[in-house]
Amino acid sequence: MNILMLCELLYPHGSGSELATYLYAELLKKAGINVTIVTNRFTGEPEVSRKNNLMIYRLPLLSKKSVKYSTLRRLDILTSSFMRKLIKQADIVYIPRYWFSAIPLAKALRKPVIVHLHDYISICPLALLYDSRRYGICRKGKFCSAGCIYAYESVKKNLFRTTSSVFLNLTVWRILKCFIECADAIICVSNTHRDLLVKHAPSVSKKIHVIYNPLPSLPFTEINGDGFGYFGGPSYARGFHVLLRALHHRRAKKLKLVNVYATKFINNKHYDADLFDKFRFILYGKLRYRELDEIYRKIKAVIIPSTFAETFSYVAAESLLRGRLIIASNIGGMLELMEGCKGVFLFDTGNAVQLAEKIDYINGLSISDVFDLCLSNRERFRKRFSNEKTLQKFLDLCNKIAT
Repeated sequence: MNILMLCELLYPHGSGSELATYLYAELLKKAGINVTIVTNRFTGEPEVSRKNNLMIYRLPLLSKKSVKYSTLRRLDILTSSFMRKLIKQADIVYIPRYWFSAIPLAKALRKPVIVHLHDYISICPLALLYDSRRYGICRKGKFCSAGCIYAYESVKKNLFRTTSSVFLNLTVWRILKCFIECADAIICVSNTHRDLLVKHAPSVSKKIHVIYNPLPSLPFTEINGDGFGYFGGPSYARGFHVLLRALHHRRAKKLKLVNVYATKFINNKHYDADLFDKFRFILYGKLRYRELDEIYRKIKAVIIPSTFAETFSYVAAESLLRGRLIIASNIGGMLELMEGCKGVFLFDTGNAVQLAEKIDYINGLSISDVFDLCLSNRERFRKRFSNEKTLQKFLDLCNKIAT
């Protein structure tokens, strides 16, 4: 079988979806499946690389890492003889991110297409299903308003880019949505993910299949500190404001402060530097696994205070694999990953007081109790999820639509 993967970014670039694509490619390669990847080329990377039955072509697709509409600007690459040749040679065209403009071409060449959704792009222009004005899960779905988009984008962009984003998300997005609906199969990464898609777009329900993301190989990480980790950056959707309120609540009660090791804080201009010092934040940018190892050794628990329904959570999965306690809001697909784990402590979404109480409880646990719960988390998770099951489900789906 020959699988063509069209992905604008590939790990180590990007985030969770790009990591999942990379892990799928590695699993398929080891299983003897021929995999061809077309992705963006960054400075210092080779144009073509090959390792056994995995071929990667890197092309100048993007000018920036904002990828949602970027490939629409490179229709010259999409319609080139090179790309048409790759599609003709493929048994399956697999689209794990936003390269939906390739779907009509693949269908015109009579090739089956799998779209792998890692977010809510098919029903929400922002891909989050998050109400940026009310700081919570969106109930409108495909009827996303200009006000919500503006509120979300204006935090990160200037007026011109914000206005442009509103226009694109209210117009061009509808075209991408139609492309997605032309796929032969749609993969969701959790049952929660599927249920929300079906609720807002029942017409595609028969095409949807749930396959959990493949997992990285991570060992149990030794605990040498008593800090807490937060890996969501200064994002309202990831619940950073909830964490701040929880730490403020603890400070007001004159409780012992805790060290919070936080990542993805590349630009902190929206926050007062004294704020981070007051709440004992130790800030980092975007880190790779080797750098994360050092942080995990300093923490005993990971805080995931998301206020939107995450489809999957590599933060939760990796925390369980590394053997850490988790404090999380009771929302989204990550609940499926953590089900039955004794070292997971849930609080009502957005409830900062409950989050503060969970931090206090874990702070009061003995070292032996923390270790036992952390080890229990890891063992429970490893028994329930495996890459072998994930790969087999993926191959079964490929065989089904290829025949």
